[in-house]
Amino acid sequence: MSGDAWRQEVKAGLRRAFVWRGDRTDRHYYADVTGWWRRPELLEKLGPALAGLFADRAPTVVLGPESRGCLLGPLVALHLRVGFVEVRKDRAPSCDSDAWLRRTTPPDYQDRHLSLGFRKNLIGGGDRVLFVDDWIETGGQAHAAHHLTRDAGATWLGAATVVDALRSNQVRRQLDVRALLHVGELR
Repeated sequence: MSGDAWRQEVKAGLRRAFVWRGDRTDRHYYADVTGWWRRPELLEKLGPALAGLFADRAPTVVLGPESRGCLLGPLVALHLRVGFVEVRKDRAPSCDSDAWLRRTTPPDYQDRHLSLGFRKNLIGGGDRVLFVDDWIETGGQAHAAHHLTRDAGATWLGAATVVDALRSNQVRRQLDVRALLHVGELR
């Protein structure tokens, strides 16, 4: 199967396993991606598909935020044969010798500010970092991860995501966001 046909198959599987829950006017209206995790044939393709978005780069580490970035990130890291670093939300170091890099996000889609971080020794100056998550809507977490990457002295390669729901092309360019699907493909 050609690369383009394979990507189209992955995208079709993502659309089939996706559901919007609630009514559009309901404040509890949300994107339900849990069907993606239930289909093993789709799950095994997600790592290579997301890694393929940055086939022109050579990451040395994959960075993924709690919680879904921690599901997808290791799949991408395994495919790339590199390590994975979890970005923790609202966690503090356990003791004084537990050095962390931390940043606060701009407002997210629920207008929350989160404290994101990881242990300082997990990413260093020679690393080339690929950020992976399932959905990007405001770019807040990716922005914070980008700053954390720079704080570590590492190189930011971009953000690979399953769904791009960004309204701003400026954010997309700043973070080099590449996605398997755009939110309009799920409506």
